[in-house]
Amino acid sequence: MTKIFNGRYTARTDKPLVLFLIGIRLNKLWAVHKWLPVFIAMPRMLAELGRKREAGLLSHRLYHSGRIYLVQQYWESFDKLIAYAHDPSAKHFPAWAAFNRAVGKDGKVGIWHETYLIEPGKFETIYGNMPLFGLAAATKHVPADSGLSAAKDRMSGG
Repeated sequence: MTKIFNGRYTARTDKPLVLFLIGIRLNKLWAVHKWLPVFIAMPRMLAELGRKREAGLLSHRLYHSGRIYLVQQYWESFDKLIAYAHDPSAKHFPAWAAFNRAVGKDGKVGIWHETYLIEPGKFETIYGNMPLFGLAAATKHVPADSGLSAAKDRMSGG
């Protein structure tokens, strides 16, 4: 069972890290032959990254809404994210090439990503009565008390 941390908690980090959001949109549900290979590629990549901690993935979580599937990922650095994406021996590189060959611009499957740099003292989080989640699952999970009880204090680094 998932452990719930009663009370208020926040995330702390003393070094920059990267939030990477990546997703797929099933534009044509009947085109299973187009989106299924894309859909199953991500779990394979995440499993590989779980075995290769040195690659830099700190944590991840999958979300689903309608036709959209999103993976929220926290990385040690942008350089490690890019190194993984361009590593021909890793699972991402051949999956990306296969997507471009099979789907390209035909519109049956949509893909997207967004990358954000998170710097110490330039983010604010709060988790109330939650399991480890989001940035706190990727960094330090600490009580949001004393110098971290107000959003403005958490944003400035406490």
